[in-house]
Amino acid sequence: MFVPTEGSDWCLFRWDAEKARRNLAKHDVAFEDAALVWKDPMHLVRFDRIEAGQERWYALGTVAGVVMLLVAHTYPDGGEGTIRIVSARKATNVEPTAYEDGDF
Repeated sequence: MFVPTEGSDWCLFRWDAEKARRNLAKHDVAFEDAALVWKDPMHLVRFDRIEAGQERWYALGTVAGVVMLLVAHTYPDGGEGTIRIVSARKATNVEPTAYEDGDF
């Protein structure tokens, strides 16, 4: 799935179909919607941890200015335009404050 991001860049999003199905059942968030976080010009990204030799990151942002999501993801090509979504959920009560403060 390609999604235009802030400016003129486009990102390619990938995910495991089974993991996406489980995520939708557990968190009621589709990975297609989670990818739209990158369209939010104010979205924030931070490093989380290294798991199985791979860097894990979080993105926090709004989708259509309506719902705030936290998206766990990796950069499988070393940050060369592809983002692999691992999981996504609605933001907790404290995450909107971190988003507004830019302190995520």
